[in-house]
Amino acid sequence: MIQRKILIVIPARGQSKGIPRKNLRLMAGKPLISFAIDIALRIKSKYKADVAVDTDDLEIAEVVSGYGVEVVMRPASLAGDDITLDPVIHHTTIEMEARQQVKYDIVVTMQATSPTLKYETVKDALDLFLEREDQDTLISVTNSPHLSWKKQQETIVPNYVKRLNRQQLPADYRETGGFLMTRREFVSESTRFGDKIAVYEVDNKEAVDIDTDFDWIVCEALLSSKRIILRTDGEECLGMGHIYRCLSIAYHLTGHDILFVTRKNAVLGGEKIKASFFPMKQIEDESDMYEIVREYKPDIVVNDILNTEKSYMLELRKYVDRIVNFEDMGEGAEYADCVINAVYEDDKKPNHYTGFEYFFIRDEFFEVVPKKFNDEVKNIVILFGGSDPSNLTGKTYEIFQEISEMFPQIEFHIITGFGYRYKNQISDDLEHHIYIHNDVKLVSRYLQKADLAITSQGRTIYELAYMGVPTIVLAQNKRETEHIFASMTNGFINLGVGDQIEKDTIKNTIEWLIHTPMVRREMRELQLSKDYSNGQKKVLKLILGGDYV
Repeated sequence: MIQRKILIVIPARGQSKGIPRKNLRLMAGKPLISFAIDIALRIKSKYKADVAVDTDDLEIAEVVSGYGVEVVMRPASLAGDDITLDPVIHHTTIEMEARQQVKYDIVVTMQATSPTLKYETVKDALDLFLEREDQDTLISVTNSPHLSWKKQQETIVPNYVKRLNRQQLPADYRETGGFLMTRREFVSESTRFGDKIAVYEVDNKEAVDIDTDFDWIVCEALLSSKRIILRTDGEECLGMGHIYRCLSIAYHLTGHDILFVTRKNAVLGGEKIKASFFPMKQIEDESDMYEIVREYKPDIVVNDILNTEKSYMLELRKYVDRIVNFEDMGEGAEYADCVINAVYEDDKKPNHYTGFEYFFIRDEFFEVVPKKFNDEVKNIVILFGGSDPSNLTGKTYEIFQEISEMFPQIEFHIITGFGYRYKNQISDDLEHHIYIHNDVKLVSRYLQKADLAITSQGRTIYELAYMGVPTIVLAQNKRETEHIFASMTNGFINLGVGDQIEKDTIKNTIEWLIHTPMVRREMRELQLSKDYSNGQKKVLKLILGGDYV
């Protein structure tokens, strides 16, 4: 490729009616103009280009000269509000050619008001422009087709031929202001455009051109956004709680780039993530994870996979600044920035944040309030998680059939999860007032009606506590029994590992609680005595490293 002589011009007026002193105001801790200069200097290094800031303001001139760029002072005749950029860029080009004793081949205009624009985007566009001799001018644009209307004389008429869905509309290119590349022969006092115009589409996140306070706020948010990997699995043995938690977190990370990573053989979890429309990659083993991290370059990795190995964490540390783990009791936990263990309250390690205060309660629970206490039990809810690997649902289903005749006023509502594989073994039993609800979207609506609940010893216990529902707990496995929140101290009757408990014990406990409203009232009061409402903010703050407000 022939070496081209390139000039990059960054125009920067001192006065701005929309945002006073705009070009020097701090955007994400840096002068606004510095973002364009940083990109221009990287282009300079790669292509041996010259960089000039054109300004009519002495303060701007003094500040930018410290960055190692040329400064061209704009004459008063070109500093008025009604002056377009064409004569400004022409003046700077002439001045720089005189200083450098060179005739430029390409002139690139870069606006100081596009701080979200990335170097890679400008570089790729310039590479393309250098290769395409058939292009006179290349403009940064976004393709933003919309149904629009216009005024024609005194009438409002459609600005389209046929009314279509947005995805079917013809391209509608909008200049971003980010860059305009043109060949030197087309730079004059009246234009910077040749006959052969091409456009370079940029992502909407790079297309913000700061003109108003609103634009400023948007840019601040975009520049503070993170690239975050949520590493999690969901399957029959593991359950679906990790998947549901990460999805709940992801919904709160609007404005950040989210990528889910899950194992290929964790089919249930993968299906749930796909149904949520978040980007996802699947891995065979940890080496695949390392490759994804190297390629994606995340700012943060969240591991919701229980115990991690030291080797795994040390490898991640090579590429990631911040690592946050959930419920990690393995040797790798030591190498995380923080470990959030809402269910292991007795974990007192230095970088561990434990207890119910760090439970990330789902949004749906903030939309309901606990119902008033009923002395008489009329509604019992049963839910054993997303997969219920021990089939405790089936065990309690048989118990309800036995006791329903003693309590004809009670309805039994059994909620089965996305991964429950014994669905064909249970069905609505109207005679015994048993109702089956599969893969419920809003569990909170059922808990709000419940006078009593039966559940496993996972994260659902916090949601039941939030709703003030007296609850009998049957653990899915021995590890769950370490979740110490599910105790009478907090309003739960914990019977231990469910598949080791005799049916009669479960049956007798249910009957006893039905007959003792005083006990249920006390359980409810213990549950509602705690504040679970700040868990979301605390978890998000820990993930983002204190950036969440």
